Formats: sequence, structure tokens, C-alpha cells
Amino acid sequence: MNVVLNLVLVVQILSALAMVGLILVQHGKGADMGAAFGSGASGSLFGASGSANFLSRATAVLATVFLASTLALAYFGFSVRSAPSGGGSSVLDRPAAAVPAPAASATGAAAIPADAVAASGAVPAAVPASGAAQIPTK
Repeated sequence: MNVVLNLVLVVQILSALAMVGLILVQHGKGADMGAAFGSGASGSLFGASGSANFLSRATAVLATVFLASTLALAYFGFSVRSAPSGGGSSVLDRPAAAVPAPAASATGAAAIPADAVAASGAVPAAVPASGAAQIPTK
């Protein structure tokens, strides 16, 4: 299945690059000065109408290949997805992971367990009662 997915991806990239090249090679309706005055003949390799027909048909074929490969990639991307353990197929459908929050003290700061303080030998810093005490002074 992975080989098919890579093959479709390569086909899509090549068709997109070829389509960009073909579109850049084509002349628009008003590309020549003569087209503004009514003469639509321009000197090109395939003739005046032959090049437009060949290039426009090749662009249409490449656009069809690009659309088909895009639809195939969308189908493979949707159908190959494995079911997650929490249920649902989207990240938004999965339940949130339960992470225990630290207990808060009366001042709003996280409480440090007494055994952790005793084991480290450090004295915990005093938590200021308001934000004004945290402003640095000169």
C-alpha cells in the first residue's frame, strides 16, 4: 500500500510540474500586438491554431491526471488511518491525557512536599503575597 501511495504522489508532483511548464509556455489571447488589431496569426512551431489546440489539450489532460491523483491521495489518507486507542478518528475526538496538577497553597503557589524539602536540605523561598513584591528595585 505504501508503494502505491508513493507512486500516486510522484504522479501528482510530475503532473503539477508539467502543467506549470505548459501553462507558462502558452500565449494568451492578447499576447501579440497583432491580436489587438485583429490579426490572430503568430509565428510558432505548430502554427497559429495547432499550437493552441495541442498545448491546451495537453494541459487539460495533465489537469485531469492531477485531479485524479489528488482524489486518490485524499482517499488513501482517509482510509488507511488506523483507529486510535481512545476512540474517534480525529485528534479532537480523543480524550485528553490525565496529568495530575500540583496542589496549590493558600497564596496560589504550588506546594512543595515536606519530605522533598527535608531531603534536599534547602530552605524554600518565601512566596510574595502580591505581584507588587516581585517588581525589581534599583
